Amino acid sequence: MQTTADMKRSYIMSRIGSIDTSIEVLLRKALWHSGIRYRKNYSKLPGTPDIAITKYKIAIFCDGEFWHGKDWESKKTEIRSNRDYWISKIERNIGRDNEVNQRLCGSGWIVLRFWGKQILDDLTGCVNDINEVIFSSKVETYSSSRYSCDIYPCWLDSTYSENSSY
Repeated sequence: MQTTADMKRSYIMSRIGSIDTSIEVLLRKALWHSGIRYRKNYSKLPGTPDIAITKYKIAIFCDGEFWHGKDWESKKTEIRSNRDYWISKIERNIGRDNEVNQRLCGSGWIVLRFWGKQILDDLTGCVNDINEVIFSSKVETYSSSRYSCDIYPCWLDSTYSENSSY
């Protein structure tokens, strides 16, 4: 039997959306204001990127720290309730993210992943990172060693790859 607290938590969790989150909207508005045109939630690609700049074949994901497992090895020890469920769920998400990265890169797309906190704390830096990839893709080919698909997360932010399970 569910308690009132369980029912309240269930209700709150059911209201968490996956489209048009605040971090996605923030990044999209900044890109639009800087003159970058894009498709949002582009379902023609694997993983339905939050933002797809089709002209340059750039897929951008705005990942929430909890749902996508930032610092997962240390964070999973902090989960107190329903541990088996949450650990399994987050690890499936991480695995799915890796699979999507590989499929997109195999199709010639550049994949950028930004953490939500990264977008909130350094929006200008995120937009600059995207602009740099766009500029470089104009100059270089997609198969350039600098944009090798061995590096899936935002390749300009070394802290992202160090703190993630990608």
